[in-house]
Amino acid sequence: MSMTGRRHIPTSRPVLSRTARVSALAVGALVTCVALVAGCGAVPGVTGGSGDDSITVMTLAPENTAATNKPGMPALAKAYARWVNSQGGIAGRPLKVLTCNDQNDSVAAAHCAERAVEEKVLAVVGSYSQYGRDVLSPLQGAGIPFIGGYGVTDAEFSSPLSYPINGGQPALLAGLGRQLAKQCGPVTLVRPDTVAGDQLPVLIDAGLKKERHPEAVDLLAAEDATSYSNQAQQALVKASSNPQRTGCVVAALGDRTATFMDSFRRTQEDFPSVRTASVLGSIDQSVIDATGGKSGPYEGSYVTGWYPVSSDARWDQMRAVIKKEAFGDNRIDPTDVGVQTTWIAYTVLKKTIESLGDGDVSSSAVRRVLDDGLKISTGGLTPTLRWRFEDMLADSDFPRLINAKVTFQTVRSGKLTAQGRGFVDMAPTLEQSD
Repeated sequence: MSMTGRRHIPTSRPVLSRTARVSALAVGALVTCVALVAGCGAVPGVTGGSGDDSITVMTLAPENTAATNKPGMPALAKAYARWVNSQGGIAGRPLKVLTCNDQNDSVAAAHCAERAVEEKVLAVVGSYSQYGRDVLSPLQGAGIPFIGGYGVTDAEFSSPLSYPINGGQPALLAGLGRQLAKQCGPVTLVRPDTVAGDQLPVLIDAGLKKERHPEAVDLLAAEDATSYSNQAQQALVKASSNPQRTGCVVAALGDRTATFMDSFRRTQEDFPSVRTASVLGSIDQSVIDATGGKSGPYEGSYVTGWYPVSSDARWDQMRAVIKKEAFGDNRIDPTDVGVQTTWIAYTVLKKTIESLGDGDVSSSAVRRVLDDGLKISTGGLTPTLRWRFEDMLADSDFPRLINAKVTFQTVRSGKLTAQGRGFVDMAPTLEQSD
């Protein structure tokens, strides 16, 4: 899971004061945006096309950058449109998908959102951006909903026009803390030296402290480094500080997690008892396969995710669509959590539009039906989703978070395997954290 806002901070990490500032901004943005949405016609009800009966949406994600890349998300969105149009569209209307590369850059991300406004898209769907505020500001002005973001920024959980489908990094990190508390001795977190990365220690500690486990050791690392030998050595030393209990090293570096593990593997021989852990988005089945499977560094790792394991039968329809509409497109990996997020987001879009029947199909209509409490089933890939006020987390930092449930997984014989059954709800942990 990759973070943003590259800036050096001291290892004493003044996280809470910075979080307080972010929270204040988020609350201010929320009040402003609510006024926009509720104001007398201030937010236009953008239609989903440009003069015809088509439904136009956008999916944006970074591609070909030096940091996190998610090319499978726009590629899956295009494949989904081909599939749904082969069946007559959504409620009889053709689906047109625009894609945009946000380049992991705030200016490019804002340009993607401005293009969405110019094209009068119905919604921005199933997208990834580390610059949520830059994306959501133009969308809010035009009344365009943001459905199913990746959950990597605070803005996705504070904007009243955002409809998140998972608990983002808050749920993942808190969940991983809960998962590791009963499995590990000392826990060392290796995370990006970024503003967004500052949240991670607070979140994982919330899960650890819920089980009366000591806080994690916090190690900072450059988001785009080519080697992490020093951090790997430090992490292993810290994690092995208690000879009575097996320690764990958590790598949460997005696309650079694999780079960290290369350094970790070369050092691990001197610390054979230390285990590893991460969250989906930093690793997935393809990464495990590429690093040696059951003989690789992830064997025995603990992993927290938003969704069922990628081998679960509930993903069969997505796999069938990829096979039919994108066979040979190596950008789309069905085990990638970004691809999975895009699939679920388009499921939400389809069911929302179908619920409108023969009525108005516009951005305002989509927002209205979602705000009024439409229940959306995703076939068990998430709990039933609903965005009423009473469904949202009682946490001022993440007021739009409606689904704080996670899954616990582990790597056995080179395969991600469910650890326990069903979803584990992180809402109480997050609500009680700092």
